[in-house]
Amino acid sequence: MTAPERECDEPTVQLLTPDGLLQPTAAAEEYAPLVAGIKEEVLRQFYRDMTFSRRVDITGANLQRQGQLALWPPSFGQEAAQVGSARAARAQDHLFPSYREHIVGMIRGLDPVRLFALMRGVTLGGWDPRETGNFHLYTLVLASQNLHATGYAMGLQFDGETATGDPDRDAAVIVYYGDGATSQGDANEALVFASSYQCPQVFFVQNNQWAISVPVSRQSRHPLAHRGGGFGMPGVRIDGNDVLASYLVTRRYLDAARAGEGPSLIEAMTYRMGAHTTADDPTKYRTDSEVELWSARDPIVRYKTWLSGRGASAAFFAEVEEEAEDMAADLRRRTQELVAPPRSVIFAHVYQDPHPLMVEQAAWLDAFEHSFEEGSA
Repeated sequence: MTAPERECDEPTVQLLTPDGLLQPTAAAEEYAPLVAGIKEEVLRQFYRDMTFSRRVDITGANLQRQGQLALWPPSFGQEAAQVGSARAARAQDHLFPSYREHIVGMIRGLDPVRLFALMRGVTLGGWDPRETGNFHLYTLVLASQNLHATGYAMGLQFDGETATGDPDRDAAVIVYYGDGATSQGDANEALVFASSYQCPQVFFVQNNQWAISVPVSRQSRHPLAHRGGGFGMPGVRIDGNDVLASYLVTRRYLDAARAGEGPSLIEAMTYRMGAHTTADDPTKYRTDSEVELWSARDPIVRYKTWLSGRGASAAFFAEVEEEAEDMAADLRRRTQELVAPPRSVIFAHVYQDPHPLMVEQAAWLDAFEHSFEEGSA
């Protein structure tokens, strides 16, 4: 059974068709009236975000091929799922990514050069979430971020930072992971604890159809959205290439989480148009016809069509393209200027406060390296 056939088996929240028409599915009827309440500047920001996301992605892939990055995990094709869900979060919410949520971090204030520094290998830890709008660190070990996110959500409960009735204070957590990570034990353990403790949390599964070379049909005989019900929480499937569906559904369940209604699971049906990472060759395991089918569902093309129909001018789209190209040029320049960090950074964040053991180890390493210098005893 192909991915599109499986997609039709489950009610899916879709507001925009692949042709860019506002034609809500039956599962999206309750969300359709909410579209009119989204401010025009927010709607246009969605397009700007998705365009920037793709431009960063193309830049990262090119830099890796040029030897400037060691690796790059593409997000090409998954822009709508990421942008809609990230824009649905409030400032006090905490976002836990895997390793391809590039635009999510940028929306929260992360300078994309930090992503490139990570993939270039000149940083050991990435960034301080306190400086990036509660956007936590990339996680290369699949599904371990699910446990981190659930533990943090439990902490919000213990600290009284959620379900107080104050919308400016109540916080929730959203964790991003893929269809492949749903098969990991950590992902399921996180669902157990989140359900048991009714954590203020949204599990956001980006079903991009492939866990490297393993199709989702091999991983699960039922839609991944059903995992929510199996753990005692709502589970809903959305068209992950529809930014409006991603935004409105995620907003609803984050609001519910902050209000003390417990966790939920969203399965965003999307497609990884590129390779799993730049170390992967997807032509070895998927067909050209499948890629072509999903290319016709491009999230940016459909959204641009809809915005144009609402009156967005050619000048607006040209302006966004120019901004994206300027950003990419600046990003390329700054990435090539990155230098290797001093060895002292490996001791910097092992403990929250200065620790005598780290001082001792740093002194030992200094002495060891000096022993190789010419003229040393």
